Amino acid sequence: MKDSNCIFCKIANGEIPSRTIEENDMFKVVLDVGPATKGHALILPKDHYTNLYDLPEDVAAEVYKTAKKIALKMKEKLGCDGVNIVQNNEEAAGQTVFHFHMHVIPRYKDDGQVIGWKPGQPTAEELDAIAEVLK
Repeated sequence: MKDSNCIFCKIANGEIPSRTIEENDMFKVVLDVGPATKGHALILPKDHYTNLYDLPEDVAAEVYKTAKKIALKMKEKLGCDGVNIVQNNEEAAGQTVFHFHMHVIPRYKDDGQVIGWKPGQPTAEELDAIAEVLK
């Protein structure tokens, strides 16, 4: 299934040119045009899924296999010191294009990027209560 109004559907299916670094029947992997670091790539499913909630389990498994393959290639070819795998769902979590995609971001010592969060300080009781809700 494709969404004719979705820019990532158009890129993944070759309607909009991209700098493709990997492609198979399910995904196109392209360089991000606004990269966090040198080599920052996006894994785009060729079918349209809004986010992780819509993604079939078999596609989710394959996207992680693809992410591992790309991360290993980045380590070998770019000499990066690490890799972030980032995937945002819904606006509150930073999703700006509503077509599932996974960022594979090579990291270099002292690259100046910050991808993280400020750790909270919940009490043991708060953690126990949340654990109970999520069981």
